[in-house]
Amino acid sequence: MTRDDLIAVFLARHGYSPGDAEPLAQDASFRRYLRIRGDRPALLMDAPPPEDVRPFLQIAAHLRAIGVAVPAILAADQGAGLVLEQDLGDDLLSVLLDRGEPAGPLLDAAVDALVMMQAAPPPDDLPLWDAPTMAATAMGTLFDWWWPAQFGSEAPLDAREDVAAALSAILEPVANGPKSFVHRDYFAGNLLRLRRHLPASDVAAPSASVMVERVAVIDFQGAALGHPAYDLVSLLQDARRDIPSDTRERAFKRYLAARPDLDPIGFRAAFTACAAQRHLRVACQWVRLALRDNRPQYLTYGPRTWRLLNQALAEPAAAPLAAALNRWIPPAARGNPPKLELKP
Repeated sequence: MTRDDLIAVFLARHGYSPGDAEPLAQDASFRRYLRIRGDRPALLMDAPPPEDVRPFLQIAAHLRAIGVAVPAILAADQGAGLVLEQDLGDDLLSVLLDRGEPAGPLLDAAVDALVMMQAAPPPDDLPLWDAPTMAATAMGTLFDWWWPAQFGSEAPLDAREDVAAALSAILEPVANGPKSFVHRDYFAGNLLRLRRHLPASDVAAPSASVMVERVAVIDFQGAALGHPAYDLVSLLQDARRDIPSDTRERAFKRYLAARPDLDPIGFRAAFTACAAQRHLRVACQWVRLALRDNRPQYLTYGPRTWRLLNQALAEPAAAPLAAALNRWIPPAARGNPPKLELKP
């Protein structure tokens, strides 16, 4: 039975016509989504093995239980990697921001959802997104993919050891800081705007109802246990789009105001460390996507990601990594490898 046949049988079993399914744009993962049109709109996640939909289903149940808006699960075949879920529409924050809607209210809603996710006890079986794991992933994309593409040879052992030691040093606030549920890709493309009206009785001025911004969270299957600063970095320092600095700082302060349990100084140091690690990993990950997965379009985000990395490296909390990279990768060499060409 082909994959298309398997999908057709699954949809028919649950009362949907395969002819009503149309593909949606695919992101960097190997999953794909089909929108089911008709009287009962839905989305089908097609995640063939070795993809595993069980983490998605488990985390969806957890987030729904703590009050975070996520798509309702309508049906699932775990073995086949098929999940039928609620269609929450097209109002991704990424789309809204890119078409010029004010970022402030959208980021406020995203920060509020993030605080809610982090306030609840996390599931017991989450994988760790700890300092050693973070360092290893950054080392992997940097030295296994970006370095050979940029310099045409393997990196010297001394370079690997130097950068590894620097990452370990800057991630100390992460290692010693608080732990919480971490989405790991909490950015505008994984958040959907939901709007609802508060009735007049629930607002200060009872003459009219008020439109309240709220977000739904998607693509959370990679969630882990880590430092709460990581998701805030993902949201406010988006590799795919520019967010004004004053808007970022406003959202940062809103987050800290909602988290009086956090030490602001220690949190800012962890935020800087997470930013440096994430931007280094992701800047080099664009190269991996281009070379391994034949998706060169992601190189478009390379210049912004390297710029965000250099901004993080300018902070005192990232000084050890800045020094190590300066010894091995001069600022002029930090960018997409010239030999990689963007395809139209």
